[in-house]
Amino acid sequence: MKARSAPWFPVVLLALLAALTYWLERSVQASLPKKDGSQRHDPDYYVENFTAIRLGPDGQPQSRLVAEKMTHYPDDDTTHLIAPHFYRLGKDKPLSSIQSRTGTASRDGEDLYFIDDVKAVRDAYGDRSAMTVTTSWLHLVPDKDTADTDRPVEIQDAQTHIHGVGLHVDNKTQIIQLQSRVRARYDKKPQS
Repeated sequence: MKARSAPWFPVVLLALLAALTYWLERSVQASLPKKDGSQRHDPDYYVENFTAIRLGPDGQPQSRLVAEKMTHYPDDDTTHLIAPHFYRLGKDKPLSSIQSRTGTASRDGEDLYFIDDVKAVRDAYGDRSAMTVTTSWLHLVPDKDTADTDRPVEIQDAQTHIHGVGLHVDNKTQIIQLQSRVRARYDKKPQS
């Protein structure tokens, strides 16, 4: 029996070595990055002095987004903005605006993210004074008319100065919620 299996031993050993070599080559090739350019993060277009206007169902302007530069990246479908400035427009509403140093927009444009030195301003209307909100990061959903941040925030109007961490604003209900570490100072108007 030994004499018959001896000639097959080198063939089986070579077959095992060939299978092992094939497996090693496949596992190494799978972990190497592709060199076809698909892993690059290059813009496919950019626009300088960018302006976009969103219209409502009645055809009237609802909002306007302006930026010094807008750059789109196709690999992750992100849009980066330099010096974005968002304006909420509408009849019977005070003008509101948000600006920052940089920002991003979601792929469908439904979410805007303002980053670095964020300043939101609501103009005075009726008996209400102008209000300013400052923070370092803000998430805006224009269609829902909401804004959120989990960062420190400062709110100031003619009589009130508020500091806190975390903020949710719902402009439809006109409710502002601060999440934690809230400190406020109220200066009463002098009697005339």
